[in-house]
Order: sequence, then structure tokens, then C-alpha cells
Amino acid sequence: METEGGNTVLPDPPTQREKDIKEEDEKAYGNIFTELESVDLPLGTTLRSVYDDQPYAHKRFMEKLDARIRNHDREIEKMCNFHHQGFVDAITELLKVRADAEKLMGQVTDTNRRLQEAGKEVTARTEEVVCCRLQQRNMATTVERLQLCLPVLEMYSKLKEQLQTKRYYAALKTMEQLENVYIPRVGQYRFCQIMAENLPRLRDQIKEISMSDLKDFLESIRKHSDKVGEAAMKQAQQHRTFNSAVARQASAGPYSRPLFTLNGRGREALNGQALDDMVEEEEEVLTAQDLVDFSPVYRCLHIYTILGDRETFENYYRKQRKKQARLVLQPQASMHETVEGYRRYFNQIVGFFVVEDHILHATQGLVTRAFTEELWNMALSKIIAVLRTHSSYCDDPDLVLELKNLIVIFADTLQGYGFPVNRLFDLLFEIRDQYNETLLKKWSLVFREIFELDNYSPIPVETEEEYKLVVSRFPFHDAEIEKQDFPKKLPMSQSVPQIYTQVKEFIYASLKFSESLHRSSTEIDDMLRKSTNLLLTRTLSGCLQNLIKKPHIGLTELVQIIINTTHLEQACRYLEDFITNITTVSPEAVHTTRLYGLSTFKDARHAAEGEIYTKLNQKIDEFIQLADYEWCMAESDGRASGYLMDLINFLRSTFQVFTHLPSNNNDHASMSGKVAQTACMSACKHLSTSLLQMLMDSELKQISMGAVQQFNLDVIQCELFASSEPVPGFQGDTLQLAFIDLRQLLDLFMVWDWSTYLADYGQPTSKYLRVNPTTALALLEKVYRGMKDTSKKNNIFSQFRKNDRDKQKLIETVVKQLRSLINGMSLHS
Repeated sequence: METEGGNTVLPDPPTQREKDIKEEDEKAYGNIFTELESVDLPLGTTLRSVYDDQPYAHKRFMEKLDARIRNHDREIEKMCNFHHQGFVDAITELLKVRADAEKLMGQVTDTNRRLQEAGKEVTARTEEVVCCRLQQRNMATTVERLQLCLPVLEMYSKLKEQLQTKRYYAALKTMEQLENVYIPRVGQYRFCQIMAENLPRLRDQIKEISMSDLKDFLESIRKHSDKVGEAAMKQAQQHRTFNSAVARQASAGPYSRPLFTLNGRGREALNGQALDDMVEEEEEVLTAQDLVDFSPVYRCLHIYTILGDRETFENYYRKQRKKQARLVLQPQASMHETVEGYRRYFNQIVGFFVVEDHILHATQGLVTRAFTEELWNMALSKIIAVLRTHSSYCDDPDLVLELKNLIVIFADTLQGYGFPVNRLFDLLFEIRDQYNETLLKKWSLVFREIFELDNYSPIPVETEEEYKLVVSRFPFHDAEIEKQDFPKKLPMSQSVPQIYTQVKEFIYASLKFSESLHRSSTEIDDMLRKSTNLLLTRTLSGCLQNLIKKPHIGLTELVQIIINTTHLEQACRYLEDFITNITTVSPEAVHTTRLYGLSTFKDARHAAEGEIYTKLNQKIDEFIQLADYEWCMAESDGRASGYLMDLINFLRSTFQVFTHLPSNNNDHASMSGKVAQTACMSACKHLSTSLLQMLMDSELKQISMGAVQQFNLDVIQCELFASSEPVPGFQGDTLQLAFIDLRQLLDLFMVWDWSTYLADYGQPTSKYLRVNPTTALALLEKVYRGMKDTSKKNNIFSQFRKNDRDKQKLIETVVKQLRSLINGMSLHS
């Protein structure tokens, strides 16, 4: 309220807006005071909001603050007034209690003094009790700690004992328990820390020891692989022998007893005591487990598995076994010399893979099937290469056969362990060819020895037993000879049954290689026939050809060879039947190979025939070389020359040998007759040619008519020989035609019928059709020179000089005409 001029002026009532503003200020300042009264909030922000708000805000704030303070003072005053009487009463009561409190304090002090004096002994006793209790607690704690440590020490002592006794697998388990169970319980002690630090070193020591044991095992197994392989191959061989015996017993008839009972508990004897012994031997064969201690491998594998290093162990084992495989596959340089060398080689390989197969099945993952197959494929390639090389050095068929048997047992053994061996059987076919080659070489020596020891004469048979013995060795059948009385002779020589027997022996030897090759009868039959064909067409044929070409083989021997080859040719069908009986394959079967013996013996016979012709001609040449004509003789001796008569006698005796050639049937009769006729005709032609060449010899310059007459007498003897039919079968004068050229030439000179020769020359009906003008001219010139030489010697007989001169003129005329004919022939040609 304000006054103006003594009058009271009342303010205007506030408007609504002013009321709202006032309420907002009251509210705002109320919040500010609340914040200032709170001790938790910072004052800086609140005061800044007061001073930074509006103009004159500070003044209003101070006014509001004063009003707030006055309000609180009034409230404090009201509260003091309300509690003042109670405060006065409390002070009054406190003053009354003060005296009692002092009295009580004195009593308490006295009581405490007396209590302290009385508790001194108790305190001493209590300290002693506390000390004893502390000792008891320490002792209990020590016992408890020792009880915790004792199992650790016991386990560690057990670990040491296990290490000393080489029980490494149990030692690792003990270490695992120490680390995971016992040491963590007392790990705060220093000796446990030392133990924990020592355990890794012990593990490494166990790894090194186990690895050393493994190395010793690998070295031992490398040395003993041959024994393991020998046992495995022996077992496989006995098993195969046993099965063969069972198969033979089964094929003996439907009433053979079974080998095993149905429940498999017992064996019954199939073939008496022998089969029981075979079974006992089979049961006594040691296995790989019996010969080799595999515990180092198992122990090392378990140790490395526990140590979490199995992969390292597997890699090391496989690497070492690969190295050992390469060493095992290296053969000795002299392996091919004896079968023992091959046997040791196979034993080592089999032993190696038997051990690997056992490791494969006895452990899980140490070696895998893929690893063993990789090793086997590598080994198989090496084995095949080694066998192919070393077998090529072998030239003994018995050794090759033993090698084949070893390869079969080797393949059967490894096949029983699941390894593929087809390539080994393929290799056996290559070795079979080599075996056949060695057989052929061996039988070549056998054939040569037989031929060398043969006497090339018919086999004499004194008794029926001897006859049956020969017939049992060679299929000979001749009705006429069988009807003859003893003693008698068989047409072939002793080499024939020997050759036939040796061919059968060759078939048996070739069959031995085909056994156990898992081939059909048809394939075996084909192999036998092919190898027999090689024996006949190459080996026997070659031996026959060499025999025929030998210089000591005479005409008699050649004739006997022809007889022998004929009988051997007839025996070929019996060889066919022999092979058929062995293989049970019908010769009518499709693709059955035939024996080529027929062509072999025919070729040998043709070669022998050719050699007969050649040797006859050579013998004739030898006789011709003995001729010693006196070409200037005045007159002939009146008889044939001695060398020629010897030659004719030789030919007669020689052709008598041909009567022994086989003629049991029409074919053989015609064949033998043809050989004899061909030989006789060849001999006569060669003799005629040789005599004519003797006349035409360039070194012979002159011939007297006396020498011509002597030569004519020799040719007459040749013609008489030809006409005497030394070999039956010639028609008419066929054989005499061999000397027709000589006969017409000599007749021309003996008759001196030059006018007829010159007049009829070239006519088909000419008397001297076979006389060549060149030959006639050459001989005429030699006769002319001989006549001139004779005229000089006989010049004392003047009555002959005119005749000689006339004859010389005639010769000169004939010579001119002959030359004219020769020139005309050359121009015409």
C-alpha cells in the first residue's frame, strides 16, 4: 500500500497474467531452493541458472531467499518451543544419575582389579592351552598333507618300478594319473613341481626306448623273414599237396570217404596212413606268430598312441618297411645258378608280406590295405623283372622246372594272403617258352647222341621177348615180318624206337611245366602240341639235316635214314593219340593244333635222297679221277678200262641197297622205287656227263683213234650196265638214254659218217640228232691233231702217207662245214 498526498492509494488488483507469471516464478524459485538445500548436487549449475536467467533476477532471488530464510527461522522457533520442556526434564534426570554412576564406577574398578589378580594364572594356563591347540592343529594339518602326498609318492615309486621292468605302457598310464589326478592335489609343493617337470623327460625316454625296441624288431624281422616265408610256403605246399590228394581220392570213385565230418571236429583217413601223416605235417607247420615276437610293434604303437604321436610312428614304420622291401627285392648275383638261390629269394619276399599281412590284421591303421597293395605292386614289378632277367641265364630245364614250381608255390602262398598274382602266372608263360627252348636244346643233344651211337642197320630180333620189347617202345606192325620165324630183322635201326621214346619223354617233360598253372585241358593240349611241333620241325629236323650232311654218313646210312624217317612218319599219329590220352582233349575239337611230323620227316627224306644223289655223284667223280687214258695209243686194249669196271661194280652193289627201302604198301613201294630210279638215272647221267667232259677237257689237245676206240669200249660197258636193269621199274631203254649223247658222238667218229651227219643235220630223223656241232668240232680237232702226230711217227711207211693226206683233207673240209654250221646257228640265235 502506498500513500500519496496523505491519502491512501490502494494498488490495482493483479491481472490474470500477472498471477500466472508469479506462480511460475514461485515454482521456479522453489526448485532452485530445493536444489540448493540438497548437499548431493553441485551448486555451480544452479547458481549459474539464477544469474543467467533474466535482468534483475538476482534481486528477486535474494528477496525470495530472505523470505525462505525467515520462513525456516519461524519453523525452527516453533520446534524449539515445542521440545524445550522435555530437554529441561532430561537434564534434571541426568544430574540425579551422576552420583550413582560415580559410585558404580568405583565398584567396577575394584571388581576389575580383583578379577585381574585372579585371572593371571588362568591367562597363563590359557596361553599354554592355545599353544598346545596350535601344535595339535599343525600336526593334524601335517598328517592331512602327508596323506595327500603319500599317493603321489606311491604312484611315482610305481612309475619307477614300471620303467625298470620295461612296462612302458603301464608307466604311461601311471604318468597320466599322476598328471591329471594326484599332482594337482598337492601341486603347491616343490617336490611335486619337480615330479611334474620330470614327467615329460620320462615320456621322451620311453619313446626313445620303445623306438629302439622297434628298430631291433625291424632288424630281427629282416633277418628272419626267410624263415617266416619258408614256413608259409611249406604250409601252402602241404595244403596244395593235401588238396591234390583229396581231389585224386574224390576222382577215384563215388564211394570214397569224406575228408571232414559235417561238424568239422575231426578228419577221417582218405587214403590210409599216408594222408594222416600229411595232415599231421600240415598241423605241425609254424605260423608267423610262432616265429616272430610282435610285442615290440604293439607296445610301441600303444605308446605313441597314448603320447598323441601315432602319425609319426606310422610314417616311420612304413618308411622303414619300404626300405626293407627294396632290400629284400634285391637278388644275389648268383641266384640263377641253383634252385636254393631262388628259394631264399622267394622265402624272404613271402616272409616280408606275411609279416605285413599280420600287422595289417593285428593292428588298426598301422598299415592299411592301400599301403600293402602299393608295396605289393612295387614288389611284383621288381620280382617279374628279376625273374625275367635271371631265368634267361638258365640253360638247365630241370632248374627251370624247379623255378616254375617255386613260382607256383610262391604265387599260391601270397594269393592265400589276398595278394593278386595274375602277373606271376603271365610270367610263367614267358618262362614256359624259355623252358621249352632249354628242353629243345637238351633233346637236341639227346638226338645227336642217339644218331651218333646208331649203327644204321636193321634191328636184329632173336626171340619173341626181344620183339615185344621193341614193339612196346615203338608202334611197329608188319604182318609179313610177324609171320617170319626168329631170328629176324626189323627194317628200322635202333635209333627209331629211341627217338620215339625220347619224343614221349619230351612231351612228359613239357607237361610237367603245364601242371598247376590253372589252365584248361584245351590250353594244355595246345601247349603240348605246339612244343612237340617245335621239337619235330626244328630240333629233330635240324639234327636229321646235320646228320645227313655229315661226311662220314655213307650211302648205306642214308638209305637207312630214309627207312627210319618213314617209320617215324608213320608213328606220328600214335603221338597224336598219346597227347590226346594225356590231356583228354579230342583231336576233332575246334582249334586243336596238329602235329607237323609228316612234313618234318618228308623234308628229311628229301634231304637224304638229295644227299644220296650228291654222294653217288661224288663217288663217281672219285672213280673218274682214277682214269688214266693213254690218249695217243695206236690201238685199244680190247677190253674196258679197270677204273670203269670198278665203278660199275660199285654202282651195282650200291643199287642193291635200295631193295631194303620200305615197300609195305603201294605208296611206300612207289616212293622207294622212285628214289632208286632217280638215283640210278642221276648216276648214269652224271657218269655220261663226266665222260663227255673228259673228252672235252681243254687241257687235252689231241686224241688218237685208238684212244677213241678204247673210250668207246668203256661207254659200251656203261650201256650194258644201263641195259642190265640195275634198278627195276625203268621202261624200255630209258636208262640207256642217259648215254645217248656219248653214243651218237662216238658212233660218228667210229663210222666216220660225216656225210650223213652233215646232210641230215637239223632233221628230226637224223641218226646223230644229239651230237652238237661245237662238241663234234672240238673232238674232231683233237683227233685231227692226233692223226698228224701219228703220221709224223709213221713216215717210214710211204704207202700210208697218201691215205693220211686224203683223210686230213677230208677232216679239213668237215671242219670248215662244222664251223659254217656253228656260225649259222649263232646268227640264227
